[in-house]
This record gives sequence, structure tokens and C-alpha cells, in this order.
Amino acid sequence: MDLRAELLDSLDFDPGASRVYGQPYETADGTTVIPVAEVRGRARRGGEPNVRVRTKPAGVFVIKNGDAVWRPAVDATRITLAGILVGLISATLAGVAMVRRPPWPDLYGDISSR
Repeated sequence: MDLRAELLDSLDFDPGASRVYGQPYETADGTTVIPVAEVRGRARRGGEPNVRVRTKPAGVFVIKNGDAVWRPAVDATRITLAGILVGLISATLAGVAMVRRPPWPDLYGDISSR
């Protein structure tokens, strides 16, 4: 049995677990920080062990002077991507609207009635 298979067999997967709390640490000013991550994964037992695990930072609990505060992790990439997509969609719709009915005067109007 290879090392990878031994490690995978030693892992205990709980399909109901969705959050993992990291090791708490204390900063120089006495603040305690506890990192939290969301975990998704699945394990397939059988001939070849196969594990797929995805982790995503969820945020941190900050404990200072006896008060606990939740600070969520913000994914700036998703926010930026949403802004870009909104801009592209609005530019496309504006372009389609201009092609269908341009905002400038109609230069090819009916001039035979003069």
C-alpha cells in the first residue's frame, strides 16, 4: 500500500461537517483570532481511494476585551467579476438599442414629399 492510500485511509470524513475552526492564536495586543473555513468534500472507498476536498475561507472570530465579533472573508475577485459582467451586459444592451433605433437624426428619411 502506498503512502497516499495510507493517508487517505487514516482520514475520517464526516459528510455532515461543513465548517472547520482553526487553531486560535493571540496577537500582541491580547486579541484572540479564530479562523473559520468552509469545507466540502467527498471520499470514495473502493479499489482506488479518491478524495475531493474544497476549502474556502469563511472568516474569523475576533475576541477582544470579552466581546466576540464575526469578520467574514470577502472575495474581492467575485465582486470584481460581478462589476465587469454588469458593465459588459449594459454595454451590449446599449449597443443593441443603438443599432435598432439610433439616437442621431434620421438621414435617410422620406424626402419625396417636398
